[in-house]
Amino acid sequence: MVYKILYQELPEEIPVRERTKSLYFEAESERQVRKELANRKINIEFIQQLDETHLEYEKQSPDFKVESV
Repeated sequence: MVYKILYQELPEEIPVRERTKSLYFEAESERQVRKELANRKINIEFIQQLDETHLEYEKQSPDFKVESV
C-alpha cells in the first residue's frame, strides 16, 4: 500500500498549509510508516492511505517519488 504523508520540516512547527510538504511511502500499515519516520526530525501532520484512483492522480505530479520500507 502507498501512503501519503503530510508534514512540516521542523518538529516544533505549527502546521501551516503553505509550508506543508508531502512524501509517499510504500508499507504494509500506517504503524510501519510511523515507525520508519520516527527517526526523522519532522512534524507529521497526516498520513493517508491512497486508493488506486488517488494514487494515479498523485503520480502526475513531477515531485512524486515513493520510498519503501
